[in-house]
Amino acid sequence: MELSQKIVIARKKKGLTQEQLADRTNITVRTIQRIESGESTPRSYTLKAIADVLGIPFDTLITAEPGPAKDTDMAMELTGPTTEENSKHFLQVLCLSCFTYLVIPFVHFLVPDYLLKRSGEQNPKIVAFARRMVRVQLCWKSALWLIMLLTLGYNIIVAVYFDRAWLLNYLLPFFIMYLLNALIITYSLLRISRTDFSFQPSA
Repeated sequence: MELSQKIVIARKKKGLTQEQLADRTNITVRTIQRIESGESTPRSYTLKAIADVLGIPFDTLITAEPGPAKDTDMAMELTGPTTEENSKHFLQVLCLSCFTYLVIPFVHFLVPDYLLKRSGEQNPKIVAFARRMVRVQLCWKSALWLIMLLTLGYNIIVAVYFDRAWLLNYLLPFFIMYLLNALIITYSLLRISRTDFSFQPSA
């Protein structure tokens, strides 16, 4: 029996609609529909969440019955340890994309934001971490603008009322902010490797 069929049968036995299953597993209805129609193969943490809500053993869903070799391959993929590693790899790529601020400092946050939207990532921990990274880059961009404006204001006041020798070079705050963002991104990369992103479905 196909994985999609097992889920449909278990859901109906439980008396749940697709909407109710989606709500209890924190998965979108569209994702449930695609899984049940066989359009997509769920990741292990998604499948664990579904199995938990439906009250069936996780092994029951991933155990391949005698049939085509692709079923066995699918079961091996679902039980393999690569899911969290793939998610961490996605976060690392997204994090590294933040370094585009070196080239386009004022709109670079659009790059990781685009990667996140295109990823189709469903793990709420991964999505939350990625969104936080994008917000940090937005805050950095705003802080850079503010500091540069404050530097401009300071220089105007100094030029008008004081000795011009006290004027600030605009490159100084600019490079300080660039170095600060490099440290922020590096710290995020270190956190990714140390953080547990395994998905724990809600009851």
